[in-house]
Amino acid sequence: MAKIYKSEAGARAVAVRYREVLARWPVAHRHFLVPTRQGETFIVASGPEDAPPLLLFHGSSANAAMWMSDVAVWARDFRVYAVDMIGEPGLSAPSRPPLASDAHALWLDDVMRELGLAQTSVVGVSLGGWLALDYATRRPGRVVKLALLCPGGVGRQKNFLWKALPLLLLGDWGRRRLRQTILGRTPAATTPATRDFAQMMSLIFKFFRPRFETLPVFGDDALKRLAMPLLAIVGGRDVLLDSAETRRRLERNVARAEIHYLPDAGHYLRGQTERIHEFLRRAA
Repeated sequence: MAKIYKSEAGARAVAVRYREVLARWPVAHRHFLVPTRQGETFIVASGPEDAPPLLLFHGSSANAAMWMSDVAVWARDFRVYAVDMIGEPGLSAPSRPPLASDAHALWLDDVMRELGLAQTSVVGVSLGGWLALDYATRRPGRVVKLALLCPGGVGRQKNFLWKALPLLLLGDWGRRRLRQTILGRTPAATTPATRDFAQMMSLIFKFFRPRFETLPVFGDDALKRLAMPLLAIVGGRDVLLDSAETRRRLERNVARAEIHYLPDAGHYLRGQTERIHEFLRRAA
């Protein structure tokens, strides 16, 4: 873990807090690890075992806990698998194969095999949205529906690094300011669950080494392979990605795209649970 964390102690601190957060998962669930060519992958499963499957891919510098406010709704109608992405601050392997390769698609082939899934719907946010698109463009027959929140790999990735680096040098204050710049002002932590989550995210920003690899951009031909229904929700004030370009390219290249452009929203999009649920439940 030393490669993706600044120290082994920091890695342990994040893992301990993450497990405390997972203990507050809002619906009946189970945790398990599945073997893959990139190492073990951690998954939280919820919902009826005979319901249609739904994979969830979180964003960069996050883990499956980001879905805790959504899963109770989605698990009514789906067997939900919240996947800890490899190389991120969850409980999956710290492996980071190149994004500009088929390595992540092959990893997800392994995950799908271990879950016994021939097809699935997918929800992805930011880097997780890129991962969902990468898999769907390479394996279009295996993805039933795609729901994407501020997905990477479509619109231009903004040069945010020059703003981030000075803040990272300013200790806890700088890290808090950076989180606020990316995610916007977050509501006060008023419950044990939200306090645990906020403390976990603070530890992640303190000890985790985020990816600075530029996300590969999907060409028009790749996007045209997306024949499944696709929902994309993007924020006009996203500091990381060009949402206007994301909207234009999806409208131009994806025949069954439904796009919601929120002009006053940033990179972190709150309150989209029901919109995504309605889309997923709709006949394909």
